[in-house]
Amino acid sequence: MKRLLTLTLIFFVLISSSFAQSKRILVFSKTKGWRHSSIPNGIKFFQELGAQKGFAVDTTENATKFNEENLKKYNAVVFMNTTGDVLTDKQQAEFERYIQAGGGYVGVHSATDTEYKWDWYNGLAGAYFMSHPGPPNSNVQNGKFTTVDSKFPASAHLPATFERKDEFYDFKSLKKDDLHFLVMLDETSYKGGKNGDFHPMAWYHEYDGGKSFYSNFGHVDDTFKEPLMAEHFWKGLEWAMAKKLKYKNAHTARIQ
Repeated sequence: MKRLLTLTLIFFVLISSSFAQSKRILVFSKTKGWRHSSIPNGIKFFQELGAQKGFAVDTTENATKFNEENLKKYNAVVFMNTTGDVLTDKQQAEFERYIQAGGGYVGVHSATDTEYKWDWYNGLAGAYFMSHPGPPNSNVQNGKFTTVDSKFPASAHLPATFERKDEFYDFKSLKKDDLHFLVMLDETSYKGGKNGDFHPMAWYHEYDGGKSFYSNFGHVDDTFKEPLMAEHFWKGLEWAMAKKLKYKNAHTARIQ
């Protein structure tokens, strides 16, 4: 009986391990505008995270990877400080199909400084970059934050209030009614903010069949070495990861 229980336990451990290893994410870091120096650290963070948590990590700046045959391998796609128009119309349509099939999206910092002419992406990311503090103020300042959702995995570990240095975006086209906000920034704690009393820094939502998590943290190079931020991004990614893609139920693509 003991031998049978041992064999059964080994079987379930192997199955569980196999399932974890079958998970895979794509970290996409193409830029057509400002290029953040924190990109290499962010990529390294997700690679090491995958090794620790048991999922595979692919990285690319090649937008041709945005096709159904390739995208269907991934439980989530991370836009790692992307900027500008990084995808063609056809590639955009393929990514839409991926999300519609249940795919996951994680946007890091300047992922909102991306694809301004793609309305669907505005809905996915949740907002667009409008501005950030500049001269005579520093673009990187210390700010005070309030955690407004202590139940969501990506913010459950955060203190009720905390401080850290980063580059704080002001947002436009913010989809307030569609987003679940996690962290708010106190604009009285730094100089140059333009969003006023309502200044979110991180949020999540389900969108067009898939899941989306965005965090404005990630400008400074050491972001991903900070325990609070590392857990923040890991739990956001874990939530966004698709369990299984269902392309057969995806909407009709707008591929031209």
